[in-house]
Amino acid sequence: MEPHFIADATRLFTGVKKTAEKLTSVKTVVAPPFVYIHDLKKKYKGENISLAGQDVFNEMGGAFTGEVSPLQLMSVGAEYCIVGHSERRKLGETDVVVAEKVQAVLKAGLTAIVCVGENVRDQSGAYLDFVANQLRVTLSKVQKKNIRGLIVAYEPVWAIGNSEALNAALIQEMAIFIRKILSDLFGQEEASDVPVLYGGSISSRNAEDVMRGGGVQGLLVGRESLNVESFREILKIVEKM
Repeated sequence: MEPHFIADATRLFTGVKKTAEKLTSVKTVVAPPFVYIHDLKKKYKGENISLAGQDVFNEMGGAFTGEVSPLQLMSVGAEYCIVGHSERRKLGETDVVVAEKVQAVLKAGLTAIVCVGENVRDQSGAYLDFVANQLRVTLSKVQKKNIRGLIVAYEPVWAIGNSEALNAALIQEMAIFIRKILSDLFGQEEASDVPVLYGGSISSRNAEDVMRGGGVQGLLVGRESLNVESFREILKIVEKM
């Protein structure tokens, strides 16, 4: 069930916390709607679980009615922020706008989880150019000194909602390709410090295969994160990797 009310968000967070707070090698980042971050932050004081914004505005302040700035996210307890999620891009968010948001997030001291991914997987390989261009534009304002605040999440739109499209070998190829682009942009040593996540129809049924063979350091869990038991099982699987 979608967390339409604070009671729903609290129930989900409390259920996930029972497992996440006990893990020794997994960092769990929960990204609730903006309005719930402050209340959920008060539910946990440890280091295993952090909170993230689902989106952010690209300015620190000013007359931008209805927008939420990186500094506002920090003030209510967020440490991370998702930027360029496929659902935001579907609403018209461009790579240029994402680049501005990434810059603002890093400037504020938050960690940016930058989403990239192709809409279709074509036989000619044009999707590689598409993802490479996304990375080059969205990370164009990132300074090498801030790269430790960067996480890249590979989120192929065509695989979302289609568990049969998931293939660990294909994910590994893209993870290697993403690291190559990062190396071109920032240097091999710096790029090796950037975690690469995979997001797209992740569940407790395929999480092990993706983590074992996908060449990624973590998962960006979508709909299954709203199922407490399933998400807890995913966390346990990743802990064993």
